[in-house]
Amino acid sequence: MTTHIGFLLFPNIQQLDLTGPYDVLASLPDVTVHLIWKDLAPLRSSTGLLLTPDTLMDDCPPLDVLCVPGGAGVGPLMEDSQTLAFLRTQAATARYVTSVCTGSLVLGAAGLLKGRRATTHWAYHELLAPLGAIPVQERVVRDGNLITGGGITAGIDFGLVMAAELVGEQAAQVLQLALEYAPAPPFNSGSPHTAPADVLAIAHSKTAASLATRREVVERVLAKGDLA
Repeated sequence: MTTHIGFLLFPNIQQLDLTGPYDVLASLPDVTVHLIWKDLAPLRSSTGLLLTPDTLMDDCPPLDVLCVPGGAGVGPLMEDSQTLAFLRTQAATARYVTSVCTGSLVLGAAGLLKGRRATTHWAYHELLAPLGAIPVQERVVRDGNLITGGGITAGIDFGLVMAAELVGEQAAQVLQLALEYAPAPPFNSGSPHTAPADVLAIAHSKTAASLATRREVVERVLAKGDLA
């Protein structure tokens, strides 16, 4: 039986949030991957890469795996009634409800994180609790059928965790080997817990404006009472 995996596509998506787990999961047998949006016009990622949806929200079949990537465009999504309604409908029957990076904030705005353990990009972790989640600072966090990945590159880890769920751990390890996924970064600054203080300060300064904007979005979402 074919497994249907759906990734939400949207303007200003972080392309690696999508393409990391996409490359992992699209390699599995008997899988159909859907790139979902309101229309089929190409969308530009936050770094300029053009991505093309292939499935309309209104035509999307019931998904086994629903995944929301993150990116600069998540703020508008958190207040987009059509997107939130689509996520709620699909989540009601999906085997797995998932996200990568700040995609979890969109799940939160849809009311899908209430009382659930979840993670997101480190710079926006403080926004999880107001959306009803139990924040956990890990690369991949599972709570029942909810599986959330941390920031950007954690999408590959998330993809391998999902692969193990769908086809078994050995097959997932074979896929990891085929992808030669053996991270050995040149610097130990990939986490706020290990980055030098000056590097962390610069990173915080670069995300301060978007964090403030997303705080305002969360406040508006809460004010509407949709999470009650």
